[in-house]
Amino acid sequence: MAATDFDRVLVVDFGAQYAQLIARRVREAHVYSEIVPRDITAAGVAARRPAGIILSGGPASVYAADAYDLDPAILELGVPILGICYGHQVLAHALGGDVIRTEAAEFGRTELEVTGASELFAEWPEHQPVWMSHRDAVVKAPPGFRVTAATAASPVAAMEDADRRMCGVQFHPEVAHTPRGQEVLRRFLYGVCGARPTWTHVGIIEQAVDAVRTQAPEGRVICGLSGGVDSAVAAALVHRAVGDRLTCVFVDHGLLRQGEAEQVAATFRASMSVDLIHVDASDRFLDSLAGVMDPERKRMIIGETFIRVFEDVASGIEGARYLVQGTLYPDVIESGTKDAARIKSHHNVGGLPDEMDFELVEPLRHLFKDEVRAVGVELGLPEEIVWRQPFPGPGLAVRIIGEVTRERLDILRRADAIILEEIRRAGLYREIWQAFGVLPAIRSVGVQGDERTYAYPLIVRAVTSEDAMTADWARLPYEVLERISSRVINEVAGINRVAYDVSSKPPATIEWE
Repeated sequence: MAATDFDRVLVVDFGAQYAQLIARRVREAHVYSEIVPRDITAAGVAARRPAGIILSGGPASVYAADAYDLDPAILELGVPILGICYGHQVLAHALGGDVIRTEAAEFGRTELEVTGASELFAEWPEHQPVWMSHRDAVVKAPPGFRVTAATAASPVAAMEDADRRMCGVQFHPEVAHTPRGQEVLRRFLYGVCGARPTWTHVGIIEQAVDAVRTQAPEGRVICGLSGGVDSAVAAALVHRAVGDRLTCVFVDHGLLRQGEAEQVAATFRASMSVDLIHVDASDRFLDSLAGVMDPERKRMIIGETFIRVFEDVASGIEGARYLVQGTLYPDVIESGTKDAARIKSHHNVGGLPDEMDFELVEPLRHLFKDEVRAVGVELGLPEEIVWRQPFPGPGLAVRIIGEVTRERLDILRRADAIILEEIRRAGLYREIWQAFGVLPAIRSVGVQGDERTYAYPLIVRAVTSEDAMTADWARLPYEVLERISSRVINEVAGINRVAYDVSSKPPATIEWE
């Protein structure tokens, strides 16, 4: 989906843990945002024609030997700029201000004092709590800037140059711990940048439909359905754009959850009046995964096999030229781009083969998961699709740590079904981002019925999140965990131990592989 008709704000990522959160907060203000690498050039910025630029925080010092710098020519483009934390210091340092390592660092809740007339703090009280996370501080604003706020350890906690439309804040307005932080971002977006709040669900749909019609003006379009919200919303958008030129293909790769293949086919035939082809390719996928242990190899094999299956199906569809995928913005970031290291290859991004017979159509490529759900609601998709918990494209293959075998798939399917049953029974399904089981290919000693057992452990993973870029482990009630553990051990042969994963992302990822 192109975003050329929306005002655009670029978030320059200086390695901040909150860069994606800044981008999301901008979108929540109905302005399109895009994360770009810290080494972007002035020409690269100008080509995107942004309404504004936000410089993110970061872990470095502006005086470090390997400090992250900004192309100074960007400051001459006349584009409004807001620096946050490290971005505030970069802006001050580049324009002639002073940044020093102070004796007192500020981490956490801090009292901010508004000290002067301000566009960003126009309706703030004199004192307001904010969230800080820094050791260096700006102690002298650059020429042309006025100091608008201070704290005990940051004499220049905020600064503004109205003529050049540049601002900097030492605190983090994007986090919930800064109660009026979103107000600061809105005042920058609307007041300083003059951006239009047009990034709405209706606008996204209209733009996506227009983009698909432009990309695929003729010929057959096929969409790979997984049953999840991403592929469903992608299919619905493309169907609105091309009508009966769309054929949906649901590939059962044998790595789905219990009863899922039948449920997906039935749901889509009932809710979407599109041509649906159901392909059982489970033997083909499992044969290709035989003996494979490495998770990246699994993803690459599954991604390539998907494409080859689609090519086989498309050979029987006259004029099939386009392949629709439900690729999301986090998929692109995590699969490795110039501005982000590869965390893991997503089957629909890093896992695709280099040579394909299709032109990819990705109407959700610029969206976060919550935006996709909102678009799905707007399109009228069934609730069981829109609010289905995320499920990885490679399926249970990346929830089995080690070789994928039919025996291990059967064990994990039955255990995973129990987890979801108990989560729903407790009324927690909508509150949790994902809940699932992980089966490591190791065995541990247990005792059942006075006999020694040597069976698999099951790891239960449940997290809360807004967009999957960050996640916290879910504080499931003990009684829910107890029911899950008891049922799994008693009902699933091959498992004798259940553990609960209490890792957050970062440093862990949501999935284990």
